[in-house]
Amino acid sequence: MVHRPVSENDILLVHRDSIFRSSCEVVSKANCAKLKQGIAVRFHGEEGMGQGVVREWFDILSNEIVNPDYALFTQSADGTTFQPNSNSYVNPDHLNYFRFAGQILGLALNHRQLVNIYFTRSFYKHILGIPVNYQDVASIDPEYAKNLQWILDNDISDLGLELTFSVETDVFGAMEEVPLKPGGGSILVTQNNKEEYVQLVTELRMTRAIQPQINAFLQGFHMFIPPSLIQLFDEFELELLLSGMPEIDVSDWIKNTEYTSGYERQDPVIQWFWEVVEDITPEERVLLLQFVTGSSRVPHGGFANIMGGSGLQNFTIAAVPYTPNLLPTSSTCINMLKLPEYPSKETLKDRLLVALHCGSYGYTMA
Repeated sequence: MVHRPVSENDILLVHRDSIFRSSCEVVSKANCAKLKQGIAVRFHGEEGMGQGVVREWFDILSNEIVNPDYALFTQSADGTTFQPNSNSYVNPDHLNYFRFAGQILGLALNHRQLVNIYFTRSFYKHILGIPVNYQDVASIDPEYAKNLQWILDNDISDLGLELTFSVETDVFGAMEEVPLKPGGGSILVTQNNKEEYVQLVTELRMTRAIQPQINAFLQGFHMFIPPSLIQLFDEFELELLLSGMPEIDVSDWIKNTEYTSGYERQDPVIQWFWEVVEDITPEERVLLLQFVTGSSRVPHGGFANIMGGSGLQNFTIAAVPYTPNLLPTSSTCINMLKLPEYPSKETLKDRLLVALHCGSYGYTMA
């Protein structure tokens, strides 16, 4: 990227007391090519300029984007990440604001400025053009995700559920029956087609319900970051690119971890595990946190406040019988790492790092 000095005419002049609206107005009128090359911000009535002011501008805007007064985003079930609000239409300017939010995140990424906001894994997937799956539903409705998991795990042939390929959902404030596919109201869900049903329900809840918001956001984002460039990354890498590397307190992590299925804190495998966590890089610790909880973000108050599918849920390590080359897996809805009983610290470290670097899709749900 080539950055050029910004001329006086290209300075973004914004009002501090109405920073969201005034920034939206000036960015929408600015020349995109010039904004890609360099950015300068000045607050109305203030003399300060430079990278410090640009940094402050991005900081304030990243908080304003999720300000509930604008109704653009809602908090996910874990309370630390955000998802587009399907009811954002209560704000008549919501699509313009989503486009502006996309521009701000695109500009931040273009200029390597971190934003103080974390989104759900499904929204990062939308930015990248990656299809969502039923596991992503847990971030907005953990109980519904468990119901979908139950349907997949059990034979529904003789249960008399009488499900069809249509669901009742909120459409502009009123509950309506929405078909998942043409004629869905007359198509019964069976053991043979239940996987299609779960995928279509997921797409309705996670994509179709917020498609206009996603489209508006991406319209703004792609003005600064082309799809071909952003698609080089996965959803976890995108989160770190946008929001940076969080600080992780390993002692707090250890203090607020539970053990199950035969493991105890004093077991050699557990002691090896925490020694490995201390030894690996900060980036790899973040990958581990993402691998088990689905997010790189430790909530305010530390690991004691990590949320699971049904409320507060400590990081948990469960024992799994060891077989050669077996990798650790995770259940993100209950923050559980399923750690095989490895015969040595070296084997544990090797298998864990393979899972972290190559096993982005190795998630299960309990």
